[in-house]
Amino acid sequence: MNLLPRRSLLAVAAVVDIAYHARPTPIAAKTLAARHGLPPRHLETLLQVLVRAGILKGVRGPRGGYELARERRRISIADIVRGALGEPEDEPDGRGREPDGKIIPSPLVSDVVTPMIRSASESFLERLDEITVEDLCLEAERRSVFEDSRPTYDFTI
Repeated sequence: MNLLPRRSLLAVAAVVDIAYHARPTPIAAKTLAARHGLPPRHLETLLQVLVRAGILKGVRGPRGGYELARERRRISIADIVRGALGEPEDEPDGRGREPDGKIIPSPLVSDVVTPMIRSASESFLERLDEITVEDLCLEAERRSVFEDSRPTYDFTI
């Protein structure tokens, strides 16, 4: 059972891929989409959300693309999930009705189930705060997930 929506999993995978491959040049959305078998337009909207969340930085131009906005050891998986999902929704506006007008089925849902699920979600995100992009990059490298697709540079003279 996966607790994260597909959008969040995709965001984490994209950020880890960018962290792993974005040296010395940014990674184009097209390249990233091809590597993960996704349509570029679908991925591009998610990448823009991550730029607005301060996870990624967009670089314009013919050699442009995306790179991390900060060091990979300073980006937690929870940061990415929060960024991908957007701001948390507002609290329900009174008993039985949410701010967008949707009716909550019963006080059991609004007063018992929703607060318990919210508490569990916060605990889950706290655990994800302990896992960094660096951790996932090192694990991907250990397992040879990218099969040496990262360019190697020889600086010997």
